[in-house]
Amino acid sequence: MTSSRLGPAPTAPPSDPDPSALRNPGFRLLLGAAVASKLGTAVSSLAIPLTALLALHSSPGQVGLLAMLSTLAFLLIGLPAGAWVDRIRKRPTMIAADLARAALLGSVPLAWLFDRLTLPQLYAVVLLSGAATVFFDVAALSQLPGLVGRNRLTEANAHLVTVDALTQIGGRSAGGFLVAALSAPVVIVVDMASYLVSALLLLRIRRPEPSPRERRDGRLGGQLGGQLGGQLGGRLGGQLGGEIREGLRFVFGHPVLRAVALAGAGTNLSIQLYQTMLPVLFVDELGLSAGAVGLFFAVGGLGVFIGSVAARRLAHRFGAGRLLWLMGLAVAPCGVLPALAGRGAALWLATGAWLVITCKIGIDNVITVSFRQSVTPDHLLGRMNATMRVLLTGSLALGAALAGLLAELASARTTLWLATAVLATVWVPVFRSPLRTRRELPGPAATHR
Repeated sequence: MTSSRLGPAPTAPPSDPDPSALRNPGFRLLLGAAVASKLGTAVSSLAIPLTALLALHSSPGQVGLLAMLSTLAFLLIGLPAGAWVDRIRKRPTMIAADLARAALLGSVPLAWLFDRLTLPQLYAVVLLSGAATVFFDVAALSQLPGLVGRNRLTEANAHLVTVDALTQIGGRSAGGFLVAALSAPVVIVVDMASYLVSALLLLRIRRPEPSPRERRDGRLGGQLGGQLGGQLGGRLGGQLGGEIREGLRFVFGHPVLRAVALAGAGTNLSIQLYQTMLPVLFVDELGLSAGAVGLFFAVGGLGVFIGSVAARRLAHRFGAGRLLWLMGLAVAPCGVLPALAGRGAALWLATGAWLVITCKIGIDNVITVSFRQSVTPDHLLGRMNATMRVLLTGSLALGAALAGLLAELASARTTLWLATAVLATVWVPVFRSPLRTRRELPGPAATHR
């Protein structure tokens, strides 16, 4: 495909001539911060719902609401956050978000220690932490092209997705055993500490980050304080809405971004339905221990790891776009097995199916994120990423809400059958887009055979 709409967006070449992203000290620190924060997040992603289930004796509907609130912030402030991130420097935004999340999560074990922990507090913590995560995620995705250069995006994203997978393997399995050995509220301290470590590593990045005006106009010496004073005072009214609309038009008007958005939203919806109700099914219906639940989800992390490691090699063999829809088609039958999960062989089959499903997630995360970043101009990166995160994380919120509602009205297994139906269709948007025949990955790695 040679259309300019699918080619890389114009950008200045990276100042570091080294061809490897891992030789970039700023990226190594960013990767270390990702290891710290994602490890803790993987632990608390199991510890928080188990806190609700075991410590507060919550119902399936309440657990679903808790999962929904953790992602609701993207729907509420995601689009404005993208426009704001395009106006300010990214690294200070990420550091502030880390510190906010550490403080919020630290309140949970403190309240539990004094016998004051309540479900409304958990709701507030996950909602406000989600708001901080909005700014962190949009800023991190928008900073990466400037930190490593667009020619290294596929390699850099592969490392980040691999880290995500490895921390899920270690974090979720460790989370299950720690909850069993200690208690769910105490385990949340691990996540609080991880955000503090992440903030410290981000503080050590020394690579200068140009101000938004410098990126847009190509001029050096812009002053951030003046920008914030003038822009946030005079432009938050009319121009903010225009900037948000510009980001929406860019995403939905671009054939690659539109296909990636629709396919990703469907995938996230199905995965969230699974992830919200499988712990309920395992604990309430099958009587499994917290450690067994942690091991099951650790297998999902292993699947993401395998997919992230294999993504570039498979893309070179089959073509990047073709791989996306072929994997979506191939995993459709696997979605049936988690819905049939039971004790004995049925549980082993569900675990194997979960490994295959999450392998697709690892492949998607490397390839689609690289495509997204490569086709977007620098001054639109924040809004593109915010629009994508609103759609993708909004699907998570919808999935959590649907899971809780269906579990209350019908059963956990009914929710899992809906997840199966959604998963069976996620390959269609990519198949009907220009990505269907797109072979190349962004960057020079596309030429390696």
